[in-house]
Amino acid sequence: MYKEKITDKEGICLLTLFVMGSSLILGVGGSAKNDAWIAAIVGIIMFLPLMLIYSRIQALLPGRCLFEIINIAFGKIFGKIVAVLYIWYTFHLGALVMRNFGEFVDTVALPETLMVVTLLFLGVVCIYAVRMGIEVMARISTYFIPIVMFIIFVVYILSIPQYNFSNIKPILSEGFTTVLNAGFSVFSFPFAETFVFLGVFYTLKSKKSPYKVYFTGIMMAGIVIIFLTIRNIGILGSMLEYVNFPSHVAVSRVSVTEFLQRIEVSVAFVFVVCAFTKVSVCLYIACRGIGKLFNLNDYGSIVIQVGLLMTYFSFTVYDNIMEMMYFAYKVYNYYAFPFQVVIPVIMWLIIEVKVKKGIKV
Repeated sequence: MYKEKITDKEGICLLTLFVMGSSLILGVGGSAKNDAWIAAIVGIIMFLPLMLIYSRIQALLPGRCLFEIINIAFGKIFGKIVAVLYIWYTFHLGALVMRNFGEFVDTVALPETLMVVTLLFLGVVCIYAVRMGIEVMARISTYFIPIVMFIIFVVYILSIPQYNFSNIKPILSEGFTTVLNAGFSVFSFPFAETFVFLGVFYTLKSKKSPYKVYFTGIMMAGIVIIFLTIRNIGILGSMLEYVNFPSHVAVSRVSVTEFLQRIEVSVAFVFVVCAFTKVSVCLYIACRGIGKLFNLNDYGSIVIQVGLLMTYFSFTVYDNIMEMMYFAYKVYNYYAFPFQVVIPVIMWLIIEVKVKKGIKV
């Protein structure tokens, strides 16, 4: 079978859009109120050691995808159990992001349209992208990211007159513990979700590439998230904690006299691109995992079925938007912790020991 390869640039673009994903839709660190931007910085700092672990795992086993690494670390029997867990996690994560986007469209753009229609359209596009392969998905990201960054930059500049810098003060008014808790939430969503990229970065051409791609992609996305969080605080102030889609609400207040208004449409385009990228990556990895688990020759044969199941699950996973927000901010970071931290650290330690002892992997 043809071995897919992506360049470092393509990997960085794909990772950046993935991290921005639904974090731009839902916002980050809202529980820290006007210190949300500090929580974003804390989340990045928390993630850096884990980023090195993720990169190290891929560097130790270049050319091996996530599910092959799991098999090497945990053996054939227990490895299948862990593989099933990660198939579930990527499938669930893709469905959650899809629902985030569906709720956004249903709330602010098409309230009279059935949400299942929006989800189905997104699902079909993601299915098509995944069937084309990771090379095509990565190449598409290189075309999208300059447009996304340009829109973010222009909208940010246009937002400056709406700032009220007193909204950022007083710093640490809720205490550092609140910021730390919010930072842990940011660590989990979206940064530590990038562990699933071990199911993508096996296609990188160089052994040193994972370090470069991980660091550059995380820093690019992290800087964007921090600056947009500062913008949202500057415009919304104390309302930040109580709005469901802070970036959209903040930008909807921006107008340049009567000449330029309703620029939140441009933000919606950014949301579409980032959500499409994140869902597509999750669907791709879930299909690869199922293919490895059942020894299928080509994961492409199950993409349509898995993609439609993901779409249906995204529609049924929550009853309403309040349930979605509660899970995203109160439950998800604890639910995802074993997938993002516990299992990867154990995996890394086992692989390090095997490599140092000269055990064939």
